[in-house]
Amino acid sequence: MKFRSFAAILALMLSGDFCIAAGKPNVIVIFTDDHGYTDMACQGIRDDLKTPHIDALAEGGARMASGYVTAPQCVPSRAGLLSGRSQNRFGVESNGEALNGFNAQQTIAERLKKAGYATGMTGKWHLGPHQEIVDHGFDDVYYKNSNRPGWANFDLDGNDCEPGPEHSRLYHLDANSAAACAFIKRHHDEPFFFYCAYRAPHVPLDAPPQYLRRFPGPMPERRRQALAMVSAMDDGIGQIMATLREYKLEENTLIFFIGDNGAPLKIHKLDEPGAGPGWDGSLNEPLNGEKGMLSEGGIRIPFVVHWKGHISGGQVYDHPVSSLDVAATAVALAGLPDDQQLDGVNLVPYLSGENKTAPHQTLYWRWIAQSAVREGKWKYLRGGAREYLYDLNSDREEKHNLLSVHPDVAARLRTKLTAWSADLQPPGIETKGMSETWESYYDVYMDGKPAPKVREKSAPQDSDDNLQGWTVRGGTLSIKDGELIIRPAPKGKQQPFIVTSGIKWPTKLTAVVTMKSLQPGPAGFAWRCSGQKDFLPDQVAMFDCSAEKSTHQVSISAVDEVIHMRLLLAPGGADIDSVEFQDATGKSLKNWTFD
Repeated sequence: MKFRSFAAILALMLSGDFCIAAGKPNVIVIFTDDHGYTDMACQGIRDDLKTPHIDALAEGGARMASGYVTAPQCVPSRAGLLSGRSQNRFGVESNGEALNGFNAQQTIAERLKKAGYATGMTGKWHLGPHQEIVDHGFDDVYYKNSNRPGWANFDLDGNDCEPGPEHSRLYHLDANSAAACAFIKRHHDEPFFFYCAYRAPHVPLDAPPQYLRRFPGPMPERRRQALAMVSAMDDGIGQIMATLREYKLEENTLIFFIGDNGAPLKIHKLDEPGAGPGWDGSLNEPLNGEKGMLSEGGIRIPFVVHWKGHISGGQVYDHPVSSLDVAATAVALAGLPDDQQLDGVNLVPYLSGENKTAPHQTLYWRWIAQSAVREGKWKYLRGGAREYLYDLNSDREEKHNLLSVHPDVAARLRTKLTAWSADLQPPGIETKGMSETWESYYDVYMDGKPAPKVREKSAPQDSDDNLQGWTVRGGTLSIKDGELIIRPAPKGKQQPFIVTSGIKWPTKLTAVVTMKSLQPGPAGFAWRCSGQKDFLPDQVAMFDCSAEKSTHQVSISAVDEVIHMRLLLAPGGADIDSVEFQDATGKSLKNWTFD
């Protein structure tokens, strides 16, 4: 019997699996959502937080005082994190862009699978239809970012299940934590990579009473909600750590805790009733600006790295680091070959004290009309025609523009930024001009002008009947939990539909829509072509839409350039996750997701 046991171990060693299990650390990435720099108690900025488990990660590892993400918005930020490449290199500039470029990248999960890792995720995806998450290297998926049924192929007991809707009925953040723990139990005897993407404290603010009760007393209700959602995440992190310790895995598990971008303040931080769009209750103090800006408040975020026994605890690491470093670090620790396509660096030698230099000489950003570069203490920032230069060592609040004091520094950084941007897709220091909203943000935050007056009713960029370029007819339109919600108008006689215009699309199209109807029935796309005054009865492509969320691909053949498109709905209205139009080669012309 002893001989057979020894022989089995020897065979395992010779196969290489033993080396994988013994020598390759697990990697967990916890990615939060619209989580401002202020909101970890260990930052020492506010005392209204309760984040003991996040604080313990920092105390046992390194809190990155200058930790950055690649964009001030969630889709490009997530594309950069998971690919390990600046998302501007492959055309994912902002929310709503085509995702073909991301689909062509290798994710961290795909890379680590080559080194024998089990891979999984839970929470928010936002990089295409959730059914396609498995196509990006994640074998175990527990997609859930709201209090509606998500989609999963394993259950909270760690068992395989038929891929489809999950019905845990848990608060979505609690379900994410439970899924992470189930994954660890499921794969504790092999190296694993897990991506835990909590949708918090992003709106809609939806913390249940047991978390809200932790924050009594006077405060803005939106702040209370944000603190409660962060507290729910913190509880989950405690559960994840307890599960790692149960299986004696803490010293073999590298953990990243990172926010996806700064908090949205909407300048005024209005404590509006309801849980929908607006300020999410999180804060960016003492940093300047907010989500949607390349100022520090938009891209410098909570960032902690923890690896017990390998990274000294209690560090406050001041050198700039990036979410791009996650992939490079994971690839190096997995023993995979160096990949020059990756834009980050392996952080472990720097955090262990082996390498005393700074991980990065420069960090670069471009987001639509804004671009920036940081080199050491200097940061050069552009917003349209505006230019700024800051010494972040003495002015992390970005209050003192030194452009006229050090024009030579600004010129050198501008040249570097221009050279970097020439290799992007598309190339250039910006992709379009500044919007009215961004001009207003720069007026207030960067130039110190008075904030615009608050309208009697705070209005989003789109009106109630026009969201992200879609207009409703015969009904109401809203965005909730990452879905476009269309409902018939009260006492309305017309079946609602939505319409988008101002387009110029070729004659051969494919529409890809992920949606469900309130009542099963026929739905379809109708179009109007150049030179046509009306929609014609024979210019429609129908499909059957069920009450279960599903993805439909619909072929469209037009007689001329398409300039006007309607999505016709089955009775009762619909909930839509995404709509994409592709040309005959499969290239995306427009892709809508509803954040």
